[in-house]
Amino acid sequence: MALNLTRRQFGPFAVGGVAVALPLRPAWAQAGETRLKYGTAFPADHPGTVRIKEAAEAIRKDTGGKVDLQVFPASQLGSEPDMISQVRSGAIEFMSTAGTNLQTLVPTAGINGVAFAFKDYATVWSAMDGELGATVREALRKVNLHVFDKCLDNGYRNITSGSRPINGPDDLKGFKIRVPGIAMWVSMFRALGAAPTVIPFGELYTALQTKVVDGQENPLALISSAKLYEVQKYCALTGHTWDGHFIFGNARKFNALSKEVQAALTKHLNDAALKQREDVLRLNVDAQAELTKLGTTFNTPDPAPFRGVLQKAGFYSEWKQKFGDEVWAKLEKYAGTLA
Repeated sequence: MALNLTRRQFGPFAVGGVAVALPLRPAWAQAGETRLKYGTAFPADHPGTVRIKEAAEAIRKDTGGKVDLQVFPASQLGSEPDMISQVRSGAIEFMSTAGTNLQTLVPTAGINGVAFAFKDYATVWSAMDGELGATVREALRKVNLHVFDKCLDNGYRNITSGSRPINGPDDLKGFKIRVPGIAMWVSMFRALGAAPTVIPFGELYTALQTKVVDGQENPLALISSAKLYEVQKYCALTGHTWDGHFIFGNARKFNALSKEVQAALTKHLNDAALKQREDVLRLNVDAQAELTKLGTTFNTPDPAPFRGVLQKAGFYSEWKQKFGDEVWAKLEKYAGTLA
């Protein structure tokens, strides 16, 4: 579940201009107001909400005030699995969520979460805006979802520890690490010799404080906002997985909208994703600086030994079989040979 990524508050949004009635105003803009719901687990001040709200204002302006995209942050419309069900039924028109949350519908949706697949953000966006992302989007469209071309950034995940720095895979042997309930990530840490334990995020701070687990893994900004630095001393910038949020909606409802409204939604939601990516990049730098000031010790391990252990343990071959040769080949086009 996505939580507040930063204490930074964003300024007020610019409100679109008042629509003026013109004789040549398009017929689609003269109809009654269309209200569309957009749900997200991101909190109100997260860039993944802020930029979508900005897009909603731009959509309202472009449609002469006739399309009201109502944004509901912080899981106001339900948990992410609940919202996915509501989008499929048409109760909610649009939402965003991680590909790993869509794997029960489309197994390939979580392929971007494969361990150590993307060495940097340039590779991430080359893959997700390119052939790999297109393959996932097409698969999602086959289950009657309309998926927008650009996805939001949910960040690289890094490992924290309360007792010792994690410099390489040997430091993970027997290491009790909290992970979310995602099968691929559980199997990754098991293959690395750790002892992965699934714990709800809301219980994580206490679990670290009472040493139920030795460490955890999350994006830097979330480590900061959740105050995990109070119970964790070390942070290894492993960047072991990257995750993004797809923006999608109910295909039937989207297709029922006029072409002009579809174009406005497409333009502004895709633009919002591109702006949000830049926001998160800045927040990652801010979070590391803040955590350093608060006493966190950082190190940057070499990913090659981790990849080597995963290869020997059969992690990559196992998930290659699950995803299928064709999709895996598209991943390796960007990641290099994994299995």
